Amino acid sequence: MDVEATKDVGHEQAAVPGRGRAARWLLVALNCGMLVVGTTGGPLISRLYFSKGGHRQWLSAWLQTAGWPLLLVPVAASYLSRRARGRRAPLFLTPTRVLLAGVGLGFLNGADDFIYAYGLAYLPVSTSAILISTQLAFTVFFACLIVRQRLTAATLNAVALLTIGAVVLGLHASKDRPAGVTSGKYWMGFFLTLGAAALYGLILPLVELAYKHAAGGGRAVTYALVMEMQLVMGFFATAFCTVGMVVNKDFQGLFFGLANYIKGH
Repeated sequence: MDVEATKDVGHEQAAVPGRGRAARWLLVALNCGMLVVGTTGGPLISRLYFSKGGHRQWLSAWLQTAGWPLLLVPVAASYLSRRARGRRAPLFLTPTRVLLAGVGLGFLNGADDFIYAYGLAYLPVSTSAILISTQLAFTVFFACLIVRQRLTAATLNAVALLTIGAVVLGLHASKDRPAGVTSGKYWMGFFLTLGAAALYGLILPLVELAYKHAAGGGRAVTYALVMEMQLVMGFFATAFCTVGMVVNKDFQGLFFGLANYIKGH
């Protein structure tokens, strides 16, 4: 499969320049829009869940990647497009070894989702958002080690500002604790969120490294290849959190809670 996948990656790259520039920008805008909605709406909904008495962190973590089936649409469209060309079309463009790396990255992503959800349970959204944004600093650090990313003045300035912001938040910990959260739980959430930022800062360079191995030969990474990797990562991140929900008996709790809600109405 690796040989065929490499040929198809090259073919797709040759086809990219022929597409309309407007279509490419529309695709970029669509993906950026969905990213903005997810990164802003997700934490707000999770914080609302915890503030209303929710306590199932595994469920909150599971929801962060539960939308992975939506990626089946672009992946299936890419496969059908290859089949329509009348050539032997592998199911995935991504080489097998890179897909296996995506499995491992998916498990890491699932663990990161849980750590983040646990921290968010004890922090306000504003504090959590600023702390998780420090992933930029961790990303820069790990990118230098893993993919030899060059540092720029703008990057260093951004990292410095985010670090200062995290320190200022730490110094004012007693002023923004959610109701009912003790100082100990607040600090636990504070450092768990920083840990989630650090872990995600490690995951991003590893994903970029996987993309480089998937393309190879100096070819650029295609949109279809990215969607395949994200599909694999999302599936196994969700599977990781599903196991956590089963062990924590979250499904039973949700079932009885829904049954009681229906009975009460």
